Amino acid sequence: MTAPQLQTDIAIIGGGIAGLWTLNQLRNAGYSAILFEQEALGSYQTIGSQGMIHGGIKYALGGALSGGSEAISTMPDVWREALAGKGKVDIQNANVLSKDFYLWSNSNVQSRVASFFASKMLRGRVDKLRDSDYPVPFQNPQFRGQVYRLVDLVMDMPSLVQTLAEQHREAIFNIDWQVAKLVREDCRAKITLPGLEVTAQRVILTAGTGNEALLSKLGSDKPAMQRRPLQQVLVKHQYRESLYAHCMGGNASPRLTISTHRTLEDEPVWYLGGDLATEGTDDSPEALIAKARRELGELLPWIDFGDCQWCTIKLDRAEPKQARLLRPDQSFVGKSDSLENVLTAWPTKLTLSPHLADEIERTLIKERILPKFTPDLSELESLGKPQVAPTCWDTLFK
Repeated sequence: MTAPQLQTDIAIIGGGIAGLWTLNQLRNAGYSAILFEQEALGSYQTIGSQGMIHGGIKYALGGALSGGSEAISTMPDVWREALAGKGKVDIQNANVLSKDFYLWSNSNVQSRVASFFASKMLRGRVDKLRDSDYPVPFQNPQFRGQVYRLVDLVMDMPSLVQTLAEQHREAIFNIDWQVAKLVREDCRAKITLPGLEVTAQRVILTAGTGNEALLSKLGSDKPAMQRRPLQQVLVKHQYRESLYAHCMGGNASPRLTISTHRTLEDEPVWYLGGDLATEGTDDSPEALIAKARRELGELLPWIDFGDCQWCTIKLDRAEPKQARLLRPDQSFVGKSDSLENVLTAWPTKLTLSPHLADEIERTLIKERILPKFTPDLSELESLGKPQVAPTCWDTLFK
């Protein structure tokens, strides 16, 4: 006997930033879209992000703009429109940790990039600051470098995830893959639940690293995925001033990236990325922490952090497979070679999430997938609702 069917325009699998932003944009455009998440919303890559919404300048520290930096140069403005309630997705209720992001150099690398940062092509994207305008951590006589202000901003990720979830909470559901099944039938994917089948004009996979396993369930290995690992250091301390900044080093990427966060007990935590995180993926936590101590001691020796606690976290950035595991320049939406109603999507970077949703919407329109169904979502209420994932700075130090 065939199980009853719930027909929807779009079924999204994966409740990170990609899935949540896409859900909001498509439902705002009139599609009946449903999102399924097996764990907590924002788990892993989204909640583990530093929250930086950047315009690509951090990829141009070698003194030249790359394809990647050009592709995302407009993203901070897109996010600011969304924060003002004027974009395709409304995130007015999300918290902004900082409206500014900084870039600092010491005298060793200043001459290499000074003329580039002063060029016309970067006008309005990079501002050289006067000493009096430096963020507090650099207002010390021992600092001998230069500070620039970028157009970038920093989001509070838990509040962003919460904001996106609350606006369409009625369409977000838990899914237990021990009970539910993702199956293919006649080159189409569908979700089977006890006593119910969910069919969709398009099934969109936005589960980050989980996309690989979802495609495997459907008997497909395309689009192929790559993982680019990170190991980031967190230090909980007693220095109360916030800092959101990249340090220029010898590479075209930041030597060190610092973002400031607060635990639920209002304890300051610096989250450390940049080359420290990408080059230390195979280090033991102890070795990477020792390197982070040396970096902070060398770059900011005048700061007294007080009593400190240190830990690391490993994260995998999930992306479409590239030659030599290179970093993709743009977000990605791809079709499987054997499944006619499945799209697989990776934003590749937090900042490109709106770009990804635009690409998905364009793909739907190109394939003539228009709003059609009005499902009764009460049939899914027994699945329950996923919560927002806790931050790593609230879990790792306990």
